[in-house]
Amino acid sequence: MQKIVPHLWYDKEAKEAVELYTAVFPDSKITNITSLHDTPSGSAEIVSFELSGQAFMAISAGPYFKLNPSVSFLVACSTVDEVEAYWKVLSAGGMVLMELGEYPFSERYGWTQDRYGLSWQIMYTGSQTIQQKITPFMLFVGSVCGKAEEAVNLYTSVFHRSKVNEIVRYGKAEQPDKEGTVKQLSFQLEGQQFTAMDSAYEHNFGFNEAISLMVHCADQPEIDYYWNLFSAVPEAEQCGWLKDKYGLSWQITPAAMDEMMRNGTQAQIDRLTQAFLPMKKFDLAKLIEAYEGKSG
Repeated sequence: MQKIVPHLWYDKEAKEAVELYTAVFPDSKITNITSLHDTPSGSAEIVSFELSGQAFMAISAGPYFKLNPSVSFLVACSTVDEVEAYWKVLSAGGMVLMELGEYPFSERYGWTQDRYGLSWQIMYTGSQTIQQKITPFMLFVGSVCGKAEEAVNLYTSVFHRSKVNEIVRYGKAEQPDKEGTVKQLSFQLEGQQFTAMDSAYEHNFGFNEAISLMVHCADQPEIDYYWNLFSAVPEAEQCGWLKDKYGLSWQITPAAMDEMMRNGTQAQIDRLTQAFLPMKKFDLAKLIEAYEGKSG
C-alpha cells in the first residue's frame, strides 16, 4: 500500500473528474467507490483511483473547500508531443496559470487549472530519467513564504525513507523573492517524490483542506506518532484530519479503514461512518468495534 496518498475534495464532481483523469493518463483506473451516508454534507462519495500506477483519492462532500494552486501536480513528460496531449485535455474549460511555451527550465511547459479546479504543471523533462510520473508540488505563499525548506526538513525528519534530493535557491536579482529562499526543492517521503517552493508574489490562495495528504498507518501507535508530530491547529482536528504549522492538511488514518471501506457491507460502512464522525484523532479499536457491530 502506498504510504502517502493525495486526497482531493470536490463539491459533487469527484467521480466525473476522476473519470477524466483516468482516461488521460496511461496505466490508470478507478479502484473503488464508496458511499457514505448521514455526514454533515449529506451523502458523500469516496473515489479511490490510480494515475500512472500512483494511488490517489477523491471525495464529493459539499462546497466547503475549494481547490487552488497551493498544491498542484507536476506531470513529467518524455516528449513534447506528450506535453501537448496532456495540455489539450487538462486545460480545456479551465484557467491557464502559465501559458504553454518555452521557459529557462523546460523547452515545453505550462501550468493550468482544469475544469474542476485542480492544478497541473505539464513539463517536458528532456533527457532526464522519469522516476515518478506525477509529483505533488507545494507552493509556500503568504505568511508561510520562506518556510518551504523548514517544512521539508520537518517532513523528512518525521517520515522514514526520506531525504532532500536537490535544492535551488533564489538569487539577489529575483525579487520579490528573498535571496536564499527556495526556488525549487525536490525531496522524498517514504520513497515518494515531492516538490516545494517559496513564492513571495501576491497570491489570493493558500493551503487548505481541498488537497490533503493521507497517511496510512499500521496501528494506533503509528497514528499517535504522526498526529503528535504534525497537528498544530486544534480547531482543524476532525475525522482524522489535521493541519501542520505551515497550514498543510494531512489525514492520519489506519490502513485497516481503507480495507473496511472497500470490503464492508453498506451497514458496516454506515456504522463505521457514524463512529468516526465525532472523532478528532482516530481510535482504531473503536472503529473496528463499530465496523463489527460490537460498539454500544
